[in-house]
Amino acid sequence: MKKALIGMSGGVDSSVAAYLTQQAGFDCIGATMRLFGNDVLGEEQESTCCSLDDVEDARSVARRMGIPHYTFNFQDDFRRCVMEKFVASYEMGFTPSPCIDCNRFLKFGSLLRRARELGCSHVVTGHYAQIRVDPETGRFLLYQAKDPAKDQTYFLYPLTQEMLAHTLFPLGALTKAEVRAIAADHGFVTAKKRDSQDICFVPDGDYCAFMERFTGKRYAPGDYLDQQGQVVGRHQGAVRYTIGQRKGLGLAMGSPVYVCGKDMAANTVTVGPDSALYSGALRANDWNWFPFPALTEPQTVTARIRHSQKSYPATVYPEADGFARVEFDTPVRAVTPGQAVVLYQGDLVLGGGTITEAIR
Repeated sequence: MKKALIGMSGGVDSSVAAYLTQQAGFDCIGATMRLFGNDVLGEEQESTCCSLDDVEDARSVARRMGIPHYTFNFQDDFRRCVMEKFVASYEMGFTPSPCIDCNRFLKFGSLLRRARELGCSHVVTGHYAQIRVDPETGRFLLYQAKDPAKDQTYFLYPLTQEMLAHTLFPLGALTKAEVRAIAADHGFVTAKKRDSQDICFVPDGDYCAFMERFTGKRYAPGDYLDQQGQVVGRHQGAVRYTIGQRKGLGLAMGSPVYVCGKDMAANTVTVGPDSALYSGALRANDWNWFPFPALTEPQTVTARIRHSQKSYPATVYPEADGFARVEFDTPVRAVTPGQAVVLYQGDLVLGGGTITEAIR
């Protein structure tokens, strides 16, 4: 019998993924990852995942299914691969996507290695996505989920061919309502549990407060500049701001202004009108492609620059040294270095990379 290690977060999705994998004939082992301690959160905060309650909920579901459950301590890996990178990215002026790094290095990195040690052929998670094999090339392809409102392929674009070959996404062809119904039918304690929305180690959304706790630093105030380079006010530290931000600037300039740029070395934040936020193209690196090993010719795509936004018609062009340029059919607002750009052809995920430059 094939064995599978189920990443069980203590939520309804991973609970049902475990059940469906067992029903498919796998010998299942449940695993919950311990990623950080309470010292990361600060006082009186509760994480949206990885809490003791989550571990107990996962254990309860595993017990109901009659499968073993383990808690693995991956705190060192998470600190090195996710939190330290998160801080370094902000300090360089980027806006990172830590959930993508968690998938790349923890859920389909550390957890997959542990699965192999336990003799498991696959890692299973509750992500909403679909994996298919190209019959002509034999390559593993990533497709969007049946439920577009829950599709999580944006966060999964770094998965390599080796990772996809040993991964199962049982929820890819289901809607969220169907998943909750299955959980309720089988008496899982997670059936009505709310979805987590925040970055797990920054549950209150105050990234800078987390960074100051994590590093022991205090990020110094600096100057706001207008587009002509004139000082128009004082900000609370350039790491606190991201491209397109309007709220919390504390500026009264007669008309709305937005963050249009940052100079981390000078600790300045440039503000301007909404019209200054639009880009006709972007450059990105660290690409991962699904239908082929590398991009060798232009491709017509739709491009998503944030998980929560729609996709935009575009063309992607290969460049030297692993870079590619994405040119939009019409300019796109608030292209943000550090975020991911993920490219689609219909439901197929063509590939994705990290934005390095917005070209205006």
